[in-house]
Amino acid sequence: MKIFTIILGVIMAICGISCICTPVITFMEAGYFLVVLLLIYGIAAVVRAIMDKEYGLPFLFGIISLILAIVIMVVPGLKLMTDGMLVYIMAVWFLLQGVVNIFISLKQKKIAEGKGWIWTMIFGIIGVLVGIYSLMHPMLMAFTVGILVGVYFIESGINMIVMACSIQQNEQ
Repeated sequence: MKIFTIILGVIMAICGISCICTPVITFMEAGYFLVVLLLIYGIAAVVRAIMDKEYGLPFLFGIISLILAIVIMVVPGLKLMTDGMLVYIMAVWFLLQGVVNIFISLKQKKIAEGKGWIWTMIFGIIGVLVGIYSLMHPMLMAFTVGILVGVYFIESGINMIVMACSIQQNEQ
């Protein structure tokens, strides 16, 4: 499970670098990146919940992510509509993911030894701030979505790697 999470984290970080290097293409094809983000997060969250036998908020958020990704891929025309609404979808996604990361970090602080929870808290706060900013400035968000998606992919990838390494330290 730890290796799987680390591999997904590295893949997400590499995708983030690609998005930052090509922001215009990222915006034009952002619906596909959203589906990839939803699938990776959903798979990781569900697998982690099943392995840990904890079926709380992260598990529910993972199931919702998987369902949303599948619906966007399958329903004709929804991809085009998703591109049109992407600015608001991404803003809400950043906001919700940030809130979930904050809750996870608080839980991780109680369970884990060390300071690994601080990074999850920082990334959660960044996610909330990016979400609020995006909702307040949607037109500017449309121009910067490629870069913000890239930053978020990198942040999510690093967060997954940090969480996996934090879990490894606790089990030893």
